[in-house]
Amino acid sequence: MEVDEAPGPSGVGGSAAAKKKMEVEDDAGGSVTAKKKMDVDEAPAAGSALKMVGALIGKQKGRNLEIMNSFELLFNVIAGDIIIDRDYYNTKEEQFKQVFSDMDFLGWYTTGDQPDDKDIKIHKQICEINESPVLLKLNPQTKHSDLPVTMYESVIDLVAGEATMLFVELSYTLATEEAERIGVDHVARVSASEAGESSLVAEHLTAQHSAIKMLHNRVKLVLQYVRAVQAGELPRSHEVLREAYSLSHRLPVLQSQHFRADFYNQCNDVGLMTYLGTITKGCNDINQFVNKFNIMYDRQGMGRRMRGMFF
Repeated sequence: MEVDEAPGPSGVGGSAAAKKKMEVEDDAGGSVTAKKKMDVDEAPAAGSALKMVGALIGKQKGRNLEIMNSFELLFNVIAGDIIIDRDYYNTKEEQFKQVFSDMDFLGWYTTGDQPDDKDIKIHKQICEINESPVLLKLNPQTKHSDLPVTMYESVIDLVAGEATMLFVELSYTLATEEAERIGVDHVARVSASEAGESSLVAEHLTAQHSAIKMLHNRVKLVLQYVRAVQAGELPRSHEVLREAYSLSHRLPVLQSQHFRADFYNQCNDVGLMTYLGTITKGCNDINQFVNKFNIMYDRQGMGRRMRGMFF
């Protein structure tokens, strides 16, 4: 992908290219939702800000980054500053290295709008783990329909004669796999079409179903003929019996271990695609509900403020 070369506050442009999987947004968004639920249950003080910190893992080749997964980090608040729990990170690093041996720690994510001094203090702690980490900021309070995710890299520049760490925004692309693209295309076409328009995957599955149904009917017909010949209800045709015998010797090939492994893999892919489509449709419904709720909440809040001015 192309890098956004728009200069930051220091006049320095980003120099890294970033890709990230959809799972990263799912993991980070899920952590934020869970944290919101906990904060509501614990009834925090008014004006308290929601803060989440997590790690980003993936692959790096030169200046090309591919963020593929993430996990939440524990931290302590000391004198208003966030201190990362390094022992917890070391434990999580050992765990994800066992599962994702080819992935490395690439950066961290947090919630909020624009990076501030607190983010710089956290970033300096992350630099002890990775010399050049990236920052992914997720803004759960935004009211825009665009993806509220921004990526940054840190640079050192001279400000007022002193070396200062600054954040420069990076552009990124969302990387999706074939199963994800098929599921999203299916849900988008079905949910957006009132006339019941089918997606490409639905048309393909319909053709496969018709072919399998026809094969089942033909095999069933051959089986009925063999049984009728055995019962003496029909005359024996050696040509038909030889073809049925040849067909019966081809079928055991489909019961091999290699076939079963491929069959189960395809079943798992189809199941994951179905789950992804269901989740995407549910997220779309939730997004529409939140947008309508925000509109109603803003109107009620404006009415209360107006009444407070006159009474």
